[in-house]
Amino acid sequence: MQSYRHLFALTGPTYVLVAFLGRLPLAMSQIAALLAVSGATGSYTAGGVTAGSLAVANAVGAPVAGSLTDRLGQRPVLLVQSVLGSLGLLALALLTLGAGPGEPWWPLPVSAAVAGAFVPQIGTMARVRWRPISTTSRSTDPRVMDAAFSYEGAADEASFVLGPAVVGLIVAVAAPVTSLLVAAVLLGAFGTWFALHPTVALVGASGRRSTQERLVSPALVVLAGTQLSIGMVFGSIQTGTSVLATQAGAPGLTGLLHALLGVGSVLAGLAVVALPDSVGHVRRLRIFTSALVLLALPLLLVGSLGALSLALLGLGVAIAPSMITTFTLAERTTPVRRLGAAMTTLAATTGTGYALGAALAGRLADLGGHRPAFAVTVLATLLATTLAWSGGRAVRRVAAVVPPRPETSAAADDQQSRDVTVAAARR
Repeated sequence: MQSYRHLFALTGPTYVLVAFLGRLPLAMSQIAALLAVSGATGSYTAGGVTAGSLAVANAVGAPVAGSLTDRLGQRPVLLVQSVLGSLGLLALALLTLGAGPGEPWWPLPVSAAVAGAFVPQIGTMARVRWRPISTTSRSTDPRVMDAAFSYEGAADEASFVLGPAVVGLIVAVAAPVTSLLVAAVLLGAFGTWFALHPTVALVGASGRRSTQERLVSPALVVLAGTQLSIGMVFGSIQTGTSVLATQAGAPGLTGLLHALLGVGSVLAGLAVVALPDSVGHVRRLRIFTSALVLLALPLLLVGSLGALSLALLGLGVAIAPSMITTFTLAERTTPVRRLGAAMTTLAATTGTGYALGAALAGRLADLGGHRPAFAVTVLATLLATTLAWSGGRAVRRVAAVVPPRPETSAAADDQQSRDVTVAAARR
């Protein structure tokens, strides 16, 4: 708790709140697209493909945006993304309003892809800001970066709790397409605010890229594969939950049920910072991904919403710790001037995994119901733990050769200007 109090004191509560609300549109948009399109067209395949298209486009666009933030700074890139992403979600909502059962639905995935390409990865950009914030503030807490990544992992999970829950509440009282409209408004407001927050000045533009600072390494490949697997867990569970809830006559509970996945995940994620330094991060990744497999198996046995609720609560305990460890290892194995690209690459592979999981689970659900969809979840967890155990040595080797983090922020030329920036951020 002391580490978290120190962490939040570095920026003040406004930044923490804005950064959290800014990531909600991404958490909402995928399940909102799934429910809105499935309801309008009467096809789980159409809903899954549309949601998957949004996720794939986001996965493709995120690394490009991340590389641009490394070279140009976060502010201009995030401003463009927030405005165009908001307009894209509005366009998808309008097209969904005009769709109907039996009609061609191909324009919906196309529109979703355009929107997804511009929805910013606020969580990854927030991760990039914490080290320069800590350095500029002259933090003396040796665990502040562990606290930062634990918080960001928990915040991501909390957004994927609150996002689907908000969608579920909206669907319960209004048309599913309304949730897309709400996501668009939130993105336009808080995405722009995050882009303009004073902390953005601490993350400088590097200009030309050094040829010696490679982005792709064996460690990043292993970590990206792990995130791909976790993304498949999200996509397949979301689809399987939607099918089971619909079969039970309560499709509006889909978002609320899926939100249960994040309840245990948030709590476990916040507790990761309490682990002793003697438990290395590679070892943590192996333990947490192995727990994913064990906790996913009960999904193959569920046949009611009550049983599904318990299974989702249990599985969530291992998700945030796995993601936190993956992103922490990426931060420690990536050259600092390529950090934005690395973080968005991991987020992109998570989105790609979501698309694969949602599309595959949706197809199998059309053929056999919720159990084949949840079988995709189990296979995804097996892939994650296989990568963690087989690729741990590669991650350690890369971590041993990456230079230590600089003690000064590349965003400011002197300490006085950085102190002014931090003081403005706290206000």
